[in-house]
Amino acid sequence: MIRWMLVIFLALMLISWFTPLLHKLGFGKLPGDFRFKLFGREWFIPLTTTIFLSLVASLISQLI
Repeated sequence: MIRWMLVIFLALMLISWFTPLLHKLGFGKLPGDFRFKLFGREWFIPLTTTIFLSLVASLISQLI
């Protein structure tokens, strides 16, 4: 259980560090990435970006 919590924590840290770089490359602005305001907050659901990065990670893992 502690191992999984550590893995999730590290994954979230890496995502937060690479988010500005991914925005500069155009990720987060793809068609299918939803951004809307609800209850005074801005919500962002990066659906297409998530699918694309998942496919890239899958291809890299198969090549290694």
